[in-house]
Amino acid sequence: MQGDPPTTESDFAGFGDRVQIRASSETVAAGVAGLEGEIYGFTTPSATGVQVIGGSPDDYALNVFLESAEATLWVRPDLVELVHHNASAEVVVGNMKLIRQTDGSWMEEPPTTSTPISGTEAKSNFFETLVNAFKSRRKRDA
Repeated sequence: MQGDPPTTESDFAGFGDRVQIRASSETVAAGVAGLEGEIYGFTTPSATGVQVIGGSPDDYALNVFLESAEATLWVRPDLVELVHHNASAEVVVGNMKLIRQTDGSWMEEPPTTSTPISGTEAKSNFFETLVNAFKSRRKRDA
């Protein structure tokens, strides 16, 4: 199951992506090797005290929701493999709707109840900040 390491920005797994847990001694022992789920977030374990499958030598962990196990877990980033970017997934924040694209980017739909944002691909500052947080951390760790 061990795949090649990510080589391009779109190969890295981030918020909202569908991933598979790689087989390792830690994931096998935890009973999650081979399971699929979605990345819900990330954390700095030294600040939050979460338990991380595989440890956190870089003080960074991904939160993965596993539907089949009905569980959320924290895992070391190299123990997840990107399956796909969940194209067409929607996130709604307030009156803002973001739609996932096949390349992993997000496109904002104009708000429905307030002044429209100019341009169909305008990005919200909040969501852009969230996505960039994943990107900057992945680039440092690559």
